[in-house]
Amino acid sequence: MRLFSLKSCDTCRKALAALRAAGHTPDVIDVRADGLSEQDRADLIARFGDALINRSSTTWRQLTDAEKAQDTSDLLTTFPTLMKRPVIQNGDLWTLGWKSDVQDQHLT
Repeated sequence: MRLFSLKSCDTCRKALAALRAAGHTPDVIDVRADGLSEQDRADLIARFGDALINRSSTTWRQLTDAEKAQDTSDLLTTFPTLMKRPVIQNGDLWTLGWKSDVQDQHLT
């Protein structure tokens, strides 16, 4: 199991704590500190596409129109904190966010 997150993200911390309490030991990838490998970025985009970009984030609101027009891969390369999080990979199961439906998939 892998958890793509930000160390400073409250939701990511809650997800990590819940996963650990459920007996999981996820490998944590901090997208700011560790970055995303080209393969991980390609896999994430293939699975989630444009939904991977958090357009309600402070980072997004601070971008210029030219920056916002970049494709998803370029945006995540330059601004990794634009990624919606957490993303959890558990084998072939990939989930985005930490709503109850996602929690049900990983905690039950």
